[in-house]
Amino acid sequence: MKKMKRSSPLWVHQAHEAIRRAVAEAIAEHRRNGVSIAIWRNGRVVRIPADQIEVREPQIEYTVSLKRRK
Repeated sequence: MKKMKRSSPLWVHQAHEAIRRAVAEAIAEHRRNGVSIAIWRNGRVVRIPADQIEVREPQIEYTVSLKRRK
């Protein structure tokens, strides 16, 4: 996943983190319900059976300074 520029506004970072959390929850829900997921891997679409889905908490990669630039 691409890293975001540090100069991005705070709301951009917050939106990105909200999307990451939503994706993690959707993947966890698929596993709980026994539904496979489709992902893009090495240029191809691959189906992952529910029992093989790895559920991971999204890592927070970004910190934003609340100092305003002049």
